[in-house]
Amino acid sequence: QVQLVESGGGLVQPGGSLRLSCAASGGFTLDYYSVGWFRQAPGKEREGVSCISSRDGITNYADSVKGRFTISRDNAKNTVYLQMNNLKPEDTAVYYCAAWFGPNCGMATYEYDYWGQGTQVTVSS
Repeated sequence: QVQLVESGGGLVQPGGSLRLSCAASGGFTLDYYSVGWFRQAPGKEREGVSCISSRDGITNYADSVKGRFTISRDNAKNTVYLQMNNLKPEDTAVYYCAAWFGPNCGMATYEYDYWGQGTQVTVSS
């Protein structure tokens, strides 16, 4: 059974950092999948944060996180990471990773077939 599991969320003060992990299991070789990170704050729609393509490792970021977040993948560990620096209260949300079997990454939820259960990130003093 294909499964994505996020980890690394938590409570952090403004200006702090967290690294989220998205691990794949169930015979799921993440190398062949483009992976995205999304987030959903209470009362808001789920939005794309960042993605990384399977083909060339090309990355994309939402304007709100450019220069602060970095997405990367470790195919040997079958894991994709989201390094989040200089966190702000408005980054507070449940963060989800998602994957689709294709070469290009996008920032729209409909592009993705597999989703993790999410991990809570709270930025507060």
